[in-house]
Amino acid sequence: MAVNKLLGDKERFLKIYANLPLGVRQEIILVLADKGPITWNAAFIEVNAKTALSRVILQKLKKLEII
Repeated sequence: MAVNKLLGDKERFLKIYANLPLGVRQEIILVLADKGPITWNAAFIEVNAKTALSRVILQKLKKLEII
């Protein structure tokens, strides 16, 4: 069940990312205590690679109601 929910978050993120102007993709969207600032581009790389960090990023973005 959690996997389907994660895929939904990933799809929402990718849809938002695809519609961002190129300049906005370099802006910081979130700061993680252990990793520092995360830009849209950094988040895209992590989400696209399906890393453990991508799960954290997607959860935080959902909590902040960005996705």
